[in-house]
Amino acid sequence: MRSSLSSLRAAGVMAACLVSGSALAYSTGQSGYSGKPPAQSCMSSTCHSGGTTPTVTLEGPASLEAGATGNYKLVITGGPGVRGGFNVGVDNGTLQPGSGQKKDASSGELTHSQPKAFSNGRVEFDFTLVAPSSGGTINLYGAGNSTNYNQDEFGDGAAQSLKAITVTGGEDDGGGCAAAGGAPLLGAVLMVLGARLGRRRK
Repeated sequence: MRSSLSSLRAAGVMAACLVSGSALAYSTGQSGYSGKPPAQSCMSSTCHSGGTTPTVTLEGPASLEAGATGNYKLVITGGPGVRGGFNVGVDNGTLQPGSGQKKDASSGELTHSQPKAFSNGRVEFDFTLVAPSSGGTINLYGAGNSTNYNQDEFGDGAAQSLKAITVTGGEDDGGGCAAAGGAPLLGAVLMVLGARLGRRRK
């Protein structure tokens, strides 16, 4: 009887370790859950569920000059609010990680190296975005989770956000400006040539 109880206790401890391990396996962040198509989102993965849904916002400039670098942040408020994690991706441009973050080599997405503690009801992840060399639109995708940090996935909450960024200037605008600026100069040259020809005829 005692051996059976000991076996059951050992099995219980092993099961608890496996469950805790599955939660801790992703504590150093994951890419591919930002909501950028066709990637899976944090919510559809059910990795963090059962808790109050937080609010996730993306803050930063709504427009950038072509080739310029902008400062952005993903902010998480609400939910269990003990520790938070994030994942961001773009469909154009280049993301650069901030402190305590890492960049996925294949997707170019950013995520946390370790979960970050909430302070005053919020947690922020700062990063930068380098705009492409031509004009257009960048879609910035962001997902964040608010966890109770009990080493179990249940009782946490996740949400996502999308920010459209307009890229102005770039290669396309250069030709148009040069052509427009050249028209008055060409007219002046023709007027000078016409005046000289008129003098010779007299």
